[in-house]
Amino acid sequence: MEFHHISVLWEETLAALVKNPEGTYVDCTLGGGGHAGGIVERLTLNGHFIGIDQDPAAINAGKARLAKAECQVDIVNSNFSNIRQVLADLQVEAVDGILFDLGVSSHQLDAAERGFSYMQDAPLDMRMNPEHGFSAFHVVNQYSEAELTKILYTYGEERWAKRIARFIVEARKNSAIGTTGQLVDIIKKAIPAAARREGPHPAKRTFQAIRIEVNQELGVLKDAFTAACSLLKPGGRLCIITFHSLEDRIAKQTLQGLAKACICPPQLPVCRCENKAQLKILGKPVAASMDEVAQNPRARSAKLRVAEKL
Repeated sequence: MEFHHISVLWEETLAALVKNPEGTYVDCTLGGGGHAGGIVERLTLNGHFIGIDQDPAAINAGKARLAKAECQVDIVNSNFSNIRQVLADLQVEAVDGILFDLGVSSHQLDAAERGFSYMQDAPLDMRMNPEHGFSAFHVVNQYSEAELTKILYTYGEERWAKRIARFIVEARKNSAIGTTGQLVDIIKKAIPAAARREGPHPAKRTFQAIRIEVNQELGVLKDAFTAACSLLKPGGRLCIITFHSLEDRIAKQTLQGLAKACICPPQLPVCRCENKAQLKILGKPVAASMDEVAQNPRARSAKLRVAEKL
């Protein structure tokens, strides 16, 4: 299957990110290369693009898409949590812009065999890096009822977390839950009919929670954003696109922390910390337009946050 991904907030992101056509830019979530294609179009022969992704399918798609780029291109199969090492290996000390486009890609959702989608029946997988041994199958079939409840409530903000966890544990007593279709059926049985009739698909929050747990998506964000900030040149831009409240909260709080000059306790009359703000937050978060949402419903919850290195 061809790696197809519709990049969200494309124009807004590129306008905020690329300020120097001879600069070095890092896309930490290469995906199908949508934003990457826009970045390299704006770079001259002296520009340098670095794309990082943990999904081998994205790496192959990115290489194909950027094969005719005029600037220097380096594509690295790694997790963005390793951004310092990736740049060190390429002998790059500082860059002009870094982009994080978080969450699951359109391709990963549409490729049924990857097991990310609650709309298609497939093996329970959800690994962004298929070489990792740990998958959604392990979470669903091996986690205790308490552990399942905790991740569904914490990562999915699912009000029926406890009930869904109980139904999963009951169902797997007969035989292992092996497919997304089986899991969707269990979730539908667990959520009362009246609650199923309102809001998004009843399995949406559970699938989100399990996907975050499988890929440990939230745990690496703060450190990755902080590392990215330290790798920017003065005036360099950090752009973060989020898709749900949990990752957006981490992005917001991390950027606010990096933009703070004084971190002394409020009761101290005089600043003693000698802390210096590292970033300036540029404007309010940008949401997708109604036109973009109409063309790509996955853009509905997207937010773009932009900050500049001081």
